[in-house]
This record gives sequence, C-alpha cells and structure tokens, in this order.
Amino acid sequence: MSIAAPELHEVDTPDAPAVCRVAIVIPAFNESGGVVKTIAELRSALSELDGQYEIVLVDDGSTDDTAARAETTGVRVIRQPRNLGYGAALKAGIAATQSELVAITDADGTYPAEAIPGLVAAAADADMVVGARSAWSAGIPLVRRPAKWFLTRLASYLAGQRIPDLNSGLRVLRRTTLEPFIPILPMGFSFTTTITLAMLCTQHRVIYQPIEYRRRIGKSKIRPVDFINFMMLVLRTVVLFNPLKVFVPLGLGLLVLGMAKFVYDLFLWNLSESAVMAMLAALVIWSLGLLADMIARLQLWPRGSR
Repeated sequence: MSIAAPELHEVDTPDAPAVCRVAIVIPAFNESGGVVKTIAELRSALSELDGQYEIVLVDDGSTDDTAARAETTGVRVIRQPRNLGYGAALKAGIAATQSELVAITDADGTYPAEAIPGLVAAAADADMVVGARSAWSAGIPLVRRPAKWFLTRLASYLAGQRIPDLNSGLRVLRRTTLEPFIPILPMGFSFTTTITLAMLCTQHRVIYQPIEYRRRIGKSKIRPVDFINFMMLVLRTVVLFNPLKVFVPLGLGLLVLGMAKFVYDLFLWNLSESAVMAMLAALVIWSLGLLADMIARLQLWPRGSR
C-alpha cells in the first residue's frame, strides 16, 4: 500500500519560522516605492516551486513606511532597531529562518523574481547559484560600469577563475555551506562580494545563470567611496583564503624593480641601498606570504566536497 506524500503549502506568515525548502530574505532600507510590487512578483514566481517557501523582509531601520507596506502583504517582517547595513539585514533574515536553501534578492525591483525557481532548481547540484547580470546591462548606471568591470576582473584573477558577476544581489545558497562563513561576512554592501570569493577560494561549486537586470525603483544606496571599500575587501578576502595570489605578485614586482636598479647601478659602478632594499623587501614579502598561506591552510574553513 502506497502512502501519499503530505501536501506542502506556502509559509510566509508573520508567525514563528517554519522549516521549509527555501527562505527568501529581502533586505530593505527606505524601499517603500518597490517593496509591495517586489513581494507580489515573488509570490507569483514562487508558486512554481515544488515545496515550501517563506518570504522574510528585513527592514533595516527605514525612515519611511517600508515595514508597514511590507506587513500589508502578509509576509514576515523583521525590524532592525536602526540602519545596520545590507549585510547585517541579510544576517538577521538568515538567522531568523530555517530552510535547506536561502535565496536573497532586493526590494527595489531590479532583480527578476521569475528567475528564482530556475536558481533553486540549479542549486540541487551546487553550493551557490548566482543570477549573473551583464556588466553592460541597462539597469546598471553608466558611471558604475567601468568600476564594476575592473573589480570583477581583479577578483577573477585573485580567485583563479572567471567571475561573471561579483556582487549580484540575487542568489540561492545552500544553508549548510553558507552558515560557517557567516562570522566573516561584513555588515555592509560587500556581503555578496565576500561570500562569492569565500565560496570560490574554498573550492565550493558556484553556478552562474544569466538574468535580466532592470532599473531600480527609488534611489541607490551605493556611494562612490564604496568602490575603494570593495577593492580593499577583495584583496582582504583573497589574502584570508589564498594569500599567495597577493604576496607573490607584490614580491615579484619589488624584485624586478630591485634588479633593474641593480643593473643600472652596475653601469654607474655604484651599488645603491635602494636596489638592495627592494630585493630584500621582496624576500620578506614572499616569506610573509608563505606564512600566511600556511595559516590559511590550517584554518578550519569549510572546503567544497562536490
């Protein structure tokens, strides 16, 4: 005698968290103009999912009526006491849910909700599935495209593989893989950049699926100074997981400069301190790199098992 499988229903009420297949976490700060539309689109798209899901919106200390508007839709709303940052909102939403998979998206209407079922399906064979935007997508402001291109190329080199989209805000992650990284993930916009590099540098399987990226509803929260912050974050994250990618080229550059100055000094028959110091600095940097690499290998970072 066969036993019928239990019927699964949508879980998006403001009650206590339930164990479900997918938890969709939406960080929001002053997104009253797009939050209701975003949630409606999510509900429509998620009806295709085979299993339970929960929608959680984290209001990150908004000064408008973002939270109130979200509550009218019936989803669970978590209110941060003040504006703590994009990453902090995501961490709060992840901690407040229980699910096999965690999906994140924005409340500004830029990411297509209809892409999520495809990302969830692909997550069956991956630790993270990213909705990849084109660097020249119409939804990305022209002034940000060169910086985005440069950061992506830098990160691709440091990670040792091509990264189609470094900081997409639409992705699906396996909770068991994500949670060990939570302590090192930043509180700001660089959350997505850090988890991308962390996953790639520890050989977890990451899949990219192209998506349409639309113009946002409301005003962007990213400032020009964030470019420098992102670049420093890329370097810091790679040093944490794969330090030789940074220390070896830096030492090689100093060695080349020192050797060039040494050859120049030979023609003048006058060996300068700068040539010797540059070559010694290269040896010191390589030694530090080897030490950092040893420490990184001894760390108990979760390694990909697929």
